Amino acid sequence: MSRQTALNYDVEMNVKRFVDSRQHDWKVLTQLLDKSQKNIEHLSPEEVKHMGVLYRAVTSDLALAQRDFPRERTTLYLNQLVARGHAILYQSEPLAIKRIINYVRFGFPQTFRATWPFFLISFLLFMVPALITGYLMSSDPEYAFWLMPAQAEQLIPILEENELWIDVAPSERPIFSSFIMTNNIRVAILAFAGGAAAGLFALFVLVNNGFVIGGTFGLAGAYGLGFDLFTFAIGHGVIELTTIFIAGAAGLQLGWGIINPGLLNRRDSMVLSARVAMKLIVGCIPLLIIAGIIEGFVSPNDSIPVVAKWLVGLITGLFLYGYLLFAGRRSDPQS
Repeated sequence: MSRQTALNYDVEMNVKRFVDSRQHDWKVLTQLLDKSQKNIEHLSPEEVKHMGVLYRAVTSDLALAQRDFPRERTTLYLNQLVARGHAILYQSEPLAIKRIINYVRFGFPQTFRATWPFFLISFLLFMVPALITGYLMSSDPEYAFWLMPAQAEQLIPILEENELWIDVAPSERPIFSSFIMTNNIRVAILAFAGGAAAGLFALFVLVNNGFVIGGTFGLAGAYGLGFDLFTFAIGHGVIELTTIFIAGAAGLQLGWGIINPGLLNRRDSMVLSARVAMKLIVGCIPLLIIAGIIEGFVSPNDSIPVVAKWLVGLITGLFLYGYLLFAGRRSDPQS
């Protein structure tokens, strides 16, 4: 037997052993790819996960085959199999849509309920200052000069004319709505990002907003315009305030992970807390967009009856809390 013949024989034997040891996984991956090519929804979550594991293993097989026997038919077969797997696994749209649906159905409401103590703390950090300043302002507007920001002083002359500052012309409502969405999202992100400072900045954002909003309502009440301001705010206010509380809860939860890492080191605890907090803050953004649309187009619209505006607030609040408290009760593998 010549040297070349011996080398060819060794290659053939190596290829045979390689194929015999790995062909079962290749066949299973091929079957999963055939099944998923018709519709990815035909695969169960376990099958999708298994397909990913097999794909990574076959990618390694291809690398070995290209190194040891690049001209063999087995290498060409593996190259085609990996190409098929890549096309299926990285077709982002169907999988992304499914993840979004699972997040809305399960992930967000389940995370909200799992972190409800932080939501309660966030609520109290906002409401207690709001009630205190609201009471003080309603009893004596002079408190505005040392309890409220400087901008609040500009509201007093308007209130003295028995008017509010919320009238928005129909042509300006789209701009007003866009501004409100942007501002509310900014406040929510600040409350969330404040958690990185051990939760202290998140605490400040909540308390400060409580002082300002509570004081503003109290100031309006002192001039007999409290009900009018509530009528303006009720339509969007339930969603808006709830979302601010959730964003604050995300920041406080992140801060608590830094302060109290438990058995984990501080870095790992912060990473885990940030993952939970991100699940909360991502869900806040569409809610704030909804609130901004209501605030821009419904709340300042004088042609909408007062009763209708209060009903908007009541109905949206019922839907929101029904969703947060009861959605996603059934466990889901991808939630």
